[in-house]
Amino acid sequence: MSVTIKDVAQRARVSVATVSRALNGHQNVAEPVRRRVLDAARELRYSPHHAARSLSSRRTQTIGVVLPDLHGEFFSELMRGIDQVARVRGQHLLVSSYHGDPEAQGAALRAMRGRVDGLLLMSPYLHDDGFLSGNVDASMPLVLINAARGADHPALGIDNHGGALAMTRHLLGAGYRRIAFIAGPDNNDDARERLRGYCDALAGDAGGAAPWVLPGRFDEDSGHQAGQALLASEARPDAIFAANDMMAIGCLYALGRGGVRTPEDIAVVGFDDVPLARYVHPALTTMRVDIAELGARAIRKLLDIGLPDTRPQPAAEAGAPDLLQTELVVRDSCGVRHAGVAGHGDAMPDGGPKQVAASG
Repeated sequence: MSVTIKDVAQRARVSVATVSRALNGHQNVAEPVRRRVLDAARELRYSPHHAARSLSSRRTQTIGVVLPDLHGEFFSELMRGIDQVARVRGQHLLVSSYHGDPEAQGAALRAMRGRVDGLLLMSPYLHDDGFLSGNVDASMPLVLINAARGADHPALGIDNHGGALAMTRHLLGAGYRRIAFIAGPDNNDDARERLRGYCDALAGDAGGAAPWVLPGRFDEDSGHQAGQALLASEARPDAIFAANDMMAIGCLYALGRGGVRTPEDIAVVGFDDVPLARYVHPALTTMRVDIAELGARAIRKLLDIGLPDTRPQPAAEAGAPDLLQTELVVRDSCGVRHAGVAGHGDAMPDGGPKQVAASG
């Protein structure tokens, strides 16, 4: 015999309406009552009849998540943040990735139609003519992640320019002058903004020094290739700033295999502070992004702009994205190049992010 919502209400000693509100993530349920309802539902192995609910309410209690990839620590942390909020708010997730193929991403988005109540989307194709309008219904609630511009939809991103500016200034302040930069994909908004921050810092703080840019793809292999290219070059940099941690880790490996000491010969820094960054040798200096919070904030925004069983808010955030701030984390991969210059404990320039000293 199947367990009904009435059985859960009887076990939790609350009304059927309270059970419904608690299971659907309503905010007007006291937390102790919510926990009691969830415990009762778990003990009874209660499973809502989503098909019937969908027919009656035209809602699926499911959020679609479409990302460039599911591999790697960045996407793992992002999904962790999304999933934590989804579970608390009584939502399921339908997740897809497209591995850099615009046709595949378009197909993934079209496949979500009728299956989800709203979408979280990270894509380098947002600004291509007709991409969104051709693949996402205009009535579908949508929040963009890591978008440089929100267009007609609410968007969240990272202060990539400010973070890269602060990291480059940190390297300059520590005495490094020949700073190479391993860039991310050309069509990636994060990569473009991090490159812009690096170039702006060199132009403003290093007397207009010429940028030294190597191509990268935000993966370990491209970081390793960039490290090998620098080892083979006639002139070597004092420091290498990789546009994300995975490329920095690949570069560290190439330098180590080439007999280069880090940071004594060449410093290496990254961006994101993925969990692995503190465990490589030497531990990686990086710009910390709370990646899980980025995912959590994105799904909260989606739920709060008008999805069912939530508190609708005016969707006034379209346009400029809501930016998550970065934080400098100093570890062993970046030392002080010359005596008499700013060290690890010195203050950042005015307006820079908070600096955190970390041993690994």
